[in-house]
Amino acid sequence: MRKIRAAIRLTLFFVATFGVYALWFLAVVFIPNKIYWRQLIFKLWAAAFKRILNMKIEVIGTPPKAPFFLVCNHLSYVDIPALRYVADGVFVAKGEIEGWFMAGKMVGDMGNIFINRQKHRDIPRAGKELIEKLDGGEGVMIFPEGTSTKGEEVLPFNSSFLEFAARTELPVSYCSISYKTPDGEIPASEAVCWWDDTVLINHMFRLFSVREFTAVINFGDTPVANSNRKKLAQELHNKVKEKFIPVL
Repeated sequence: MRKIRAAIRLTLFFVATFGVYALWFLAVVFIPNKIYWRQLIFKLWAAAFKRILNMKIEVIGTPPKAPFFLVCNHLSYVDIPALRYVADGVFVAKGEIEGWFMAGKMVGDMGNIFINRQKHRDIPRAGKELIEKLDGGEGVMIFPEGTSTKGEEVLPFNSSFLEFAARTELPVSYCSISYKTPDGEIPASEAVCWWDDTVLINHMFRLFSVREFTAVINFGDTPVANSNRKKLAQELHNKVKEKFIPVL
């Protein structure tokens, strides 16, 4: 039954993904407000992901309104549709995704910002693009841990991701994300969190076999600002850590 469920859901997911992207591609020429159309399509894709996987979302606190800059801990590729479903914005994504067949173009066309973490000179370029998104009225979300984890703890934040925010004393919103599965299901730390060397499609097959799971997103109340990027990173890390619920 699990294999059948996973196979059906994977098929529906890919059909929905390409269908939503095709809708964006065919209509974008005729839509005057390109940002609105792109954001609407991105939200539609997140809603499709949520429905196909029977993902429930528990929101604690209030998501920020665009424009905003938000940091969050990182557990899985699932973080993206979960966060995007409740907060209107784009993401800062690792640069290697840009080279993925088809997926790289789709991610880029949805307005997401690529950053090469191995090249420090790429950070100012990404920061400039990020500011342009904010000036355009969009929200931007980033995972400053720099990698996904098993959900046991929140790793230290990479302060270089926050350099431009510190330099401009931009208020930074924050939240934590966690997951849980029902009793008798595969633990969320294995089914949802993608932290080991499991090939992506294999992990997706495992996740898509789970009958349902829940994302818990806990938003902070007051944005944080600091002109010192290391102090800003530490303060945000502490606040996210306080909100974080370990994944079992």
